[in-house]
Amino acid sequence: MFPSKALWDVVSQPFKRSQHGLFQGKMKQYGNNVPFSKHKTRRSWLPNVQQKRIHSEILGENVRMKLTTRALKTIKTKGGLDKYLNTTPAAILGHMGMKLRMRVRAKYLESKGRPEPPFEILTPAEEEARKPMIVRYPENLNSSLQKARMAREYAGKSLGKEGLATCV
Repeated sequence: MFPSKALWDVVSQPFKRSQHGLFQGKMKQYGNNVPFSKHKTRRSWLPNVQQKRIHSEILGENVRMKLTTRALKTIKTKGGLDKYLNTTPAAILGHMGMKLRMRVRAKYLESKGRPEPPFEILTPAEEEARKPMIVRYPENLNSSLQKARMAREYAGKSLGKEGLATCV
């Protein structure tokens, strides 16, 4: 893995078109046309996007969306749209995929007789009780690796886990 990739993941913006469909991580790529004369000309390649209607068993309807052929192949491999949405990481799904995942989960919980969990409304006393979970970093941390480890430890504590929190 490239050391600067983590930095670019934070700094760079997502391929906006991929947020309106299931693109399976496919992005616009750039390169050069190089003929015999070696005179390079810049060009770009777009992902192979198709507009399809895919049946969702849980929703009981055909969902119309734009998706890449790679995403379509993965959906077939995993055994349907619902399984694809539940097993694919959020970073690969994008905005539309996450909205669809939430719709499918809400419908699934509704069919099981469990309502969708409501948002927590905290009283001021409960907010005060949760404040100690917010911890400031000590100022004497030298390396960025130590800072990252401390951040993962604090995140693990706030999530109620033993050890370090993972991002996947």
